[in-house]
Amino acid sequence: MKKLVVVGGGAAGFFCAVNAARMNAGLEVLLLEKSANLLSKVRISGGGRCNTTHELFDIPALVKKYPRGEQFVKKAFHQFNTRDTINWFEERGVKLHAEADGRMFPVTNQSATIIDCLLREADLYKVKVSTNTGVHSIVKEGNQWRILTEKKDVIIADAICIACGGLPKLSMFDWLKNTGHSIVEPIPSLFTLNMPKHPITSLMGVSVPNVSLKVMGTKLKESGPLLITHWGLSGPAVLKLSAWGARQLAERNYHFEVVVNWLGEINETALRSEWSFYREQMSVQKIGNKSPFPLPNRLWHFLLQEVGIDTDTKWAELKSVHQNKLIQLLTNSIYSISGKTTFKEEFVTAGGIMLSEINPQTMESRIVPDLYFAGEVMDVDGITGGFNFQHAWTSGFIAASSIAQKFA
Repeated sequence: MKKLVVVGGGAAGFFCAVNAARMNAGLEVLLLEKSANLLSKVRISGGGRCNTTHELFDIPALVKKYPRGEQFVKKAFHQFNTRDTINWFEERGVKLHAEADGRMFPVTNQSATIIDCLLREADLYKVKVSTNTGVHSIVKEGNQWRILTEKKDVIIADAICIACGGLPKLSMFDWLKNTGHSIVEPIPSLFTLNMPKHPITSLMGVSVPNVSLKVMGTKLKESGPLLITHWGLSGPAVLKLSAWGARQLAERNYHFEVVVNWLGEINETALRSEWSFYREQMSVQKIGNKSPFPLPNRLWHFLLQEVGIDTDTKWAELKSVHQNKLIQLLTNSIYSISGKTTFKEEFVTAGGIMLSEINPQTMESRIVPDLYFAGEVMDVDGITGGFNFQHAWTSGFIAASSIAQKFA
């Protein structure tokens, strides 16, 4: 029997292992996981519900969700994409449902459903799983691989798939250096923005349905829901901004100014022209009673306070100086960002194995035969919404299919 060793017990590694074993009964598959826990990211993703993929079936639109690796995933998605993921799980009794924003979860809304499915497949196709087994080094000897574990055990394999996830430090790639592969320096992606001791953090838990964000001095701009936290700003708009701006924001050491338009796409000029309408319609009402915009009341009161407007002031009595300041604040609030916080469920690393050194049709190394890659260890990362798991399923499946065929 030929032997495949998969390094990494996450989504990509598991998907590679179970599919390779299923497609080629003559293949002995061993999966090595450094920690004691298998599929740990799957378990915590989506608040424990597992955001398995995204309801987006158009490949040109799908690839636009990847700040790094767009051209690489484009070729890969022609082989296995979101629809294939839905079908794969459904064929094994796991139905997925889409939420309004396109994110897809198992209908049980429990990540355990995805984990149990993958564990059943591993059991069914006799995949051997070894936890608490880190890899110290891999060396090609003739047509085989010699794997030295951190326990000093030696494993001989005919093929290896590296699916160890995103490694946050360059030094953590040292055991892969002797393969001749280049490493794009890893940096965090999908993080939240810190605003230490800023008064707005008193509104923690307040969510705004649609804001527009931009980083001053750059072309970085995003829109979508925003969440105010006890440390700063979070939510989908911030996470998307952090993904697209991962390298630029790292270069600034996470110190920059962000402009928030609380009204989304309504700019200052448009708001000024509409303002007389609000004053006329609500002339005798107290300005603090209700915001005419889709803003939570707590945020509306906070902005009024920032400008110095008493909530009992009637719209008709609003002074022009206060009116101008409020319009400015609603459409151009500037906040100083000082640092970032890992968004625990969605943490992703940008960087990894250079994509030009991997064949996207097979996930095999272009440098060393019988060495494959899957998932986040490569320099591919997606925005929040199930796109990183989709890349894990896609690359894991393609690697499995290539290995199964090669050793048929």
